Amino acid sequence: MLELRAITAGYAQHAPVVRDFSLTVEPGEAVGLLGPSGCGKSTLARVAALLHRPDSGTLLLDGEPVRHWRHRAPREQRTAFGVVLQQPRLAADPRLRLAHLIAEPLHATGRRSEVPDRVAELATSVGLTPDLLTRRPHEVSDGQLQRACLARALVLRPRWLICDEMTAMLDASTGAALVAVVEAYRSTTGAGLLAVGHDRTLLNRWCRRTVHWETPQPPRAPEDSQGPSVR
Repeated sequence: MLELRAITAGYAQHAPVVRDFSLTVEPGEAVGLLGPSGCGKSTLARVAALLHRPDSGTLLLDGEPVRHWRHRAPREQRTAFGVVLQQPRLAADPRLRLAHLIAEPLHATGRRSEVPDRVAELATSVGLTPDLLTRRPHEVSDGQLQRACLARALVLRPRWLICDEMTAMLDASTGAALVAVVEAYRSTTGAGLLAVGHDRTLLNRWCRRTVHWETPQPPRAPEDSQGPSVR
């Protein structure tokens, strides 16, 4: 199980964008996290994927507290997650051809022998033709690049998928195709899914349950209180 308990996180000291948020995702479960832009849900997704250390709170993976994030996390924890972000051009090295982009995690984990078969398998599943695999990010569309980013997220056969606004920049047909790829992978592997977005209709159709983000309101001052005078 993936469990976030009372997570508070941000990027500036004493200015968290996520406050005391809790969430659980069971193995094989698809959970949507619905909220408006700028509310902090992407930060929470990065915490869940071990990409951002929270200021406080606990992340448990299979009942064990996570103690390190990013490259300091143990390999077995890092590779348990596949992550697809909203903007593929920010997530892709512009120097790499799509085949190399997909294979990045295999190279990083010393599994080079798996590259040819695994890249070919995933390219077919996400809808990338062989000619596209030889191109660099600036030579393909956003939809084609996001297909490659999804294939990269799946290449190590992760047990958890974090999809942060995965379809937000795509046309409806491409978005539907990528959701279908995720669902096929989830149904055959039992992977858990956290899908973050602001499209209520999409998340309700995609996920078994949807958690609605509730942004806490700052406390109101008493009506009879006087603020500091300005001169």
